[in-house]
Amino acid sequence: MIGVLLISFSCEDFLNQENPNKTSVEAYFKNENDVVRAVNGAYLALRSGYLLGETSTTYTEERSDNMGRLDNQSSSGEPFQFTDFSLLPSNTYLKRHWDDHFEAISRANFALAGIESVVFESPEAKAIHKSEALFIRALVYFHMVRKWGDVPLVTTYLQTTDEIAAHTFREKKEVVYEQITKDLTEALNGNLPDIQPVSGKGRTCKAAINGLLGQVYLTMYTTLESENKASYLSKAKQYLSASYGMRKFNDLSEIPYSDVFNVDKKSTCPEIIFQIVYIQGDKNYSSAVARNNQAKGETINSQYKSSGSGNFVNPDLVKEYEENDPRKDWSVKYATNPVARNYIITKYRDTSDAAGKLGYGGNDWILMRYADIILMLAEVEMYSGNTEKAIEYLNQVRNRAGVPTYETMQGNSDYKSKYPTLKLAILHERRVELAFENHRWYDLLRFFTPNELVTYMHAKNQNDYGISNLQNFGIKDIYYPIPFDEVKLNPEKMYQNTGY
Repeated sequence: MIGVLLISFSCEDFLNQENPNKTSVEAYFKNENDVVRAVNGAYLALRSGYLLGETSTTYTEERSDNMGRLDNQSSSGEPFQFTDFSLLPSNTYLKRHWDDHFEAISRANFALAGIESVVFESPEAKAIHKSEALFIRALVYFHMVRKWGDVPLVTTYLQTTDEIAAHTFREKKEVVYEQITKDLTEALNGNLPDIQPVSGKGRTCKAAINGLLGQVYLTMYTTLESENKASYLSKAKQYLSASYGMRKFNDLSEIPYSDVFNVDKKSTCPEIIFQIVYIQGDKNYSSAVARNNQAKGETINSQYKSSGSGNFVNPDLVKEYEENDPRKDWSVKYATNPVARNYIITKYRDTSDAAGKLGYGGNDWILMRYADIILMLAEVEMYSGNTEKAIEYLNQVRNRAGVPTYETMQGNSDYKSKYPTLKLAILHERRVELAFENHRWYDLLRFFTPNELVTYMHAKNQNDYGISNLQNFGIKDIYYPIPFDEVKLNPEKMYQNTGY
């Protein structure tokens, strides 16, 4: 759901519009309003919990060391495979995840085709719609390439079976990254606002495009073998700095941590850059993240009376919070009911009467915020050898949280033992600051080489990781398997990832 549409369309009209992928470009696009609807459809695709929506933590947080499951049997045990590193190519959740990526990409391509087929009253409007569609396509491909590596690269709207067959092959990840950066660079040409006003929440902006482009280049610098690594790092700094320069505050300490997740401030908090918007109190389009995380006997998240155990938080994460870090009390709580007896997520809360006893919450799902940008800038400066500047960025996040500075903690033997390098200190800060926001798995892939990550995961205490078997983790788990049905389409060109 896109917040701005509440002004120009009824919620029902927008949210229940027909899937544009079921019709041809020629038959669908007649005027500019059709383009608007197609772009909205692309945004709407992001909402899916099988893609980037609030229930997509199965594919990221549970894949990392932040979350897991205490039940290995539900839904035939398929969700458990992600956290247990026993994922099979036949997994139906994996297939739906793959399909929903291409659904969003197809919708973006459909919108882009329509943009070139109708006459606009102003070139500025055309450029804005094009920027939005390019951003969505790039965002989704960025998630795909980090999860699967080489993937089919589709940049046109496919309308025939022959066109689909011609694109059924895996393109090298380096080429995919090249397309992502091309799309995002072009997206900056549109006259989008630096930050969306309240009426535009849910749509992209220049700060989001710059921030994503900076993250892409940082990921390319740390994960790709290339002669251009120095330029990747330089561009990461350029675009992350541009995003940071568009903020509407001076220092992060001006924004209380709790404000970021306050359901009443979700449209006005200056830290949030890009989010998926949910409608409080609406049966179909409300947020369920608060009630889903809540365990039996708890009321901290929602008025909804849960009968379950909530989403399981690995004790490994709970132990990572430093003493008196208020982010711990905001993010997790131990549920004592016999059904649970584990830590649950409390980061997302809506106990309002508007959400009611059914828990139809109004939490937005945050995809990008400034603490993330600031910590990536710390990472860039660290890699660039600018230690003092890196620590300055790191301390900005720590100061907001009310924990001692990095320099002070160098005299703390426990902190120094756990995080002996600035790199590990930044990774630690990202973990406790951004927990349950779908960053941790990607951070692990970016901070460590595959062999280093295997060593890192195997060194953890199994007792702090739930019932998932840490020893299952190996080099193959850096990527997901290609879904079995996709490999069948062309076993040679849709080759399976190693180890599956």
